Amino acid sequence: MEIIQKSTLNELAKEVFKIEADSIMKLQNRINDNLEEAVEKIISSKGRVIVTGMGKSGLIGRKIAATLSSTGTPAYFLHPAESTHGDSGIITREDVVIAISNSGETTELLNLLPLIKRFEVPLIVLAGNKNSTLGKCADIYFDISVEKEACPLGKAPTASTTATLAMGDALAVCLLKQRGFSTEDFLLYHPSGALGKGILYMIKDLMLKDKALLPIAHENDTFIETVDMISKKKLGCALVVNDKNELTGLITDGDIRRILLRYPDVSILSTKTVMTKNPKTISANDMAAKALALMEKHSITSLAVCDENNSPIGLIHIHDLLKAGVA
Repeated sequence: MEIIQKSTLNELAKEVFKIEADSIMKLQNRINDNLEEAVEKIISSKGRVIVTGMGKSGLIGRKIAATLSSTGTPAYFLHPAESTHGDSGIITREDVVIAISNSGETTELLNLLPLIKRFEVPLIVLAGNKNSTLGKCADIYFDISVEKEACPLGKAPTASTTATLAMGDALAVCLLKQRGFSTEDFLLYHPSGALGKGILYMIKDLMLKDKALLPIAHENDTFIETVDMISKKKLGCALVVNDKNELTGLITDGDIRRILLRYPDVSILSTKTVMTKNPKTISANDMAAKALALMEKHSITSLAVCDENNSPIGLIHIHDLLKAGVA
């Protein structure tokens, strides 16, 4: 292994700083009506900002979503690979999607385009190629291309991810200013202000507990009956119980799609044969932050709330946590 002199390492580090700083400064010349349009589109929407990206772009996307959420713009990161297995259900017609891809050709993001276009969800794209598939499909496009990466090999995303993060920060700050987000508001969203009191919420404060609205199915119900119930309840899932009213399974919108692809004749299926057994649950007396941690860990968007007998008494969804400022 070649030993590099200290002075050479210092110069290399300084070159990285220069390349990345130059990449950010060149973004100034790419700001035009697209920024104003993006701010207006997000503020006028009734939903949230769904940020998505793969790999390093995904890591930057998570940070952008976190910054947006903490500065008054509800945002959620959607992993594009997980989205094709049911998580795309988090996108509603009232949301705005921010898709991040340096190439603009990331397969997992392209798989989301049919849903985005079908729902007519505004699509904001941060990419390095306007003529890419994502670039052409964008309603609003931000050019985050760089002349070169700071990586000597020119392979590892370095300057490009820094530029993307800076563009996301610029958008978040403009949204903050446009909303009139104050110091007091900021404190409410952070630990010194108890995360907008969100950290104090318990599951029982936020969960859906109206028995008439809870999507509960029986193991012996047919699959078709359960799908019909899910459609009527409009919560995207069914809590499955046995004769003792114990929770034994779960069926989600994503499960339904997979079942329809797997079985040529679903009319003969019972709910018990296709449900996801032993689903994740939470207690009504747990903190709401625990529900968020479970959802993030297992890449799910809802949890059954059960009593000491494992009987479902409620349902907590990521939307409930978002509205309360917990997520």
